[in-house]
Amino acid sequence: MREDLLVIRDLETQFFTYGGVVEALDGVNFTIKKGEVFGLVGESGCGKSVTALSILRLVPPPGKVISGDVIMDGENLMEKSEKEMQSIRGSKISIIFQDPTSSLNPLFKIGYQVAEPLVYHEKFKMKDALREALKVLRDTGISDPEEKIKNYPHELSGGMRQRAMIAMALACRPDLLIADEPTTNLDVTVERQIINLMRILQKEYGTSILLITHNLGVVAEMADRVGIMYAGNIVELSDVRTIFHDPKHPYTKKLQRAIPSATSVGKELEEIPGAVPRLINPPTGCRFHPRCDNATSMCSKVKPKEVQVGTDHMVACHLYG
Repeated sequence: MREDLLVIRDLETQFFTYGGVVEALDGVNFTIKKGEVFGLVGESGCGKSVTALSILRLVPPPGKVISGDVIMDGENLMEKSEKEMQSIRGSKISIIFQDPTSSLNPLFKIGYQVAEPLVYHEKFKMKDALREALKVLRDTGISDPEEKIKNYPHELSGGMRQRAMIAMALACRPDLLIADEPTTNLDVTVERQIINLMRILQKEYGTSILLITHNLGVVAEMADRVGIMYAGNIVELSDVRTIFHDPKHPYTKKLQRAIPSATSVGKELEEIPGAVPRLINPPTGCRFHPRCDNATSMCSKVKPKEVQVGTDHMVACHLYG
C-alpha cells in the first residue's frame, strides 16, 4: 500500500457575492497517495478548480476556505502562515493551469521563468538555475532548448508553452503536481504528446499528480484512482478500473453513457437532463436529485453520507448503505 501524501477532510469553500453566498465546496474528502495520479472529474462549474486553489490557499476574493483540513506530510496547510505557504507553493506543490498564455509572464524569457523557482526555493545562483532549467526543458521534449530558453512566450506554439509550464512546475521536483485541465486548449495530436509526457515525467520524477479534467478518456489513460465531483461534492471515488467497469452513483453512470465511443457510432448519445445547479442556492439533500432518475423523497431532504461499497470504493448515494 502506498503512503498518503495529501489528505483532504471536510473542505468547505464559499464565495461571498452581492447575489448571495456561493457554496462552491461542500465538505470535500479525498486522499492522494505518494507516487500516484489521482483524477478529479466533473462538469464545468462543479468545483474542480476551486478545490485546487483551496489546497494552495489561493482562492481569490470574495472567496474563502470556511473549514476543513488539508494535511500534507502530517502538517495542516490550513494552519500555515502566508509566508510558509509561499515556501510550499512551487517547491512542495506546483500547479499547471489550463491556459499557459495567461500563466506565463510575457515580459520574461522562458529560461528565466523556469529558473526562477530554483533561485527562490533552492537558492540557486541564476547561472546555475539556467543550466538546470535547460535540463528540465530538455526532459519535457522541447526541441532545441538552448534556443528556446532565449524566447519569449509569444514566440512559442501552444504545445511548447504548455511544455514550458510543465518544466517550470517540475523544476524544484515537487511532491505534488496539480494539473488543471492541462490539455484543454490543445489540438488532439499535441494533447496526446502532453499526456504521454506527463506520464513519463511522473514516473521519472516520482511526483504525485492531481489531474483535474472533464475528459474521462484522459483519466482512463493517466489516473490510478478517480474522484467524481458534482456541484461541490465528491459523489464517487475508486480505482480507475472500477469507476469504468462497475460505477455505482447514478451521475457516474450517466456521465459515462454521455461519452462518444467506437461502439456508439450511429447511436444517439444519452444526455444528462438539466444543468449543474447554481451554487448560490443549491438543491437541498443530494445536489444531483433534480437530474436523477432514481431520486426518492429522501434524496431531496437528506444529504447522503459517504458509504464504502468495496475496497477503496466510496459512493455518496441513498441507494447504498
